[in-house]
Amino acid sequence: MQISFEHLGRRYRADLDKGIDLSTPYGARGRELKAWNVPDVSIEPVQGEGWVGSVKKGSPVNFYDIRFNPHGNGTHTECYGHISPARESVNAQFKQFHSLAYLLNLEPRSRGEDRVVGLDQLKARTLKWNFESLILKTGNYPPGHDFSGTNPPYLQTEVLEFIREMGIRHLLLDLPSIDRESDGGKVLGHKAFWDFPEQPRHGCTITEMIKVPEGLREGYFLLNLQVAPFENDAAPSRPVIYEVSQV
Repeated sequence: MQISFEHLGRRYRADLDKGIDLSTPYGARGRELKAWNVPDVSIEPVQGEGWVGSVKKGSPVNFYDIRFNPHGNGTHTECYGHISPARESVNAQFKQFHSLAYLLNLEPRSRGEDRVVGLDQLKARTLKWNFESLILKTGNYPPGHDFSGTNPPYLQTEVLEFIREMGIRHLLLDLPSIDRESDGGKVLGHKAFWDFPEQPRHGCTITEMIKVPEGLREGYFLLNLQVAPFENDAAPSRPVIYEVSQV
């Protein structure tokens, strides 16, 4: 299915039959991305008196419980409820599900014992800020990678302040957090992006632990971002992007 759309006075074309899924699987042992020392996703049949919810064990249907942590297991999207005492729902943040996105490959630089994406890197690679969503690929993390206790790369706080000022509403990246794994609870990057607590940015989200295919070109994409409708500060999500060409 071919579509054309207009954004800021320019027309683009995209093929909806050629979506690129940026999400990672839940419940696939050995292929799940994990962080924050959470256990693997658990998918187990419900058991009752004399009954197990598994077709293999004699049930007419499969009837399974799923247990996971939305911040530590797989691709997920979060809102400012992540750092707010009110725990605002990510499900309430979406009125629009499509946006023009820009994909960048930014390799973190060493800074002491850390690896950090700096503001100078971002400014050097992006001149026009005519998009609402920013997708960052920082590395190639294999299926089953566990970020826990590894001090993963993170974003300089100034990066988050800058992209907020540039009007970015949705930030997607292949890391478990925009902040340092152990930062003493400061979460300065989260606060900067959401302008919290001064003026919390409703409708703005951060999507973490995506998987950007190797070799995917940088540039503009049409983004479709959907979250599972949990009334929680974060939920599993499935960002899908489509290559676009200017008409």
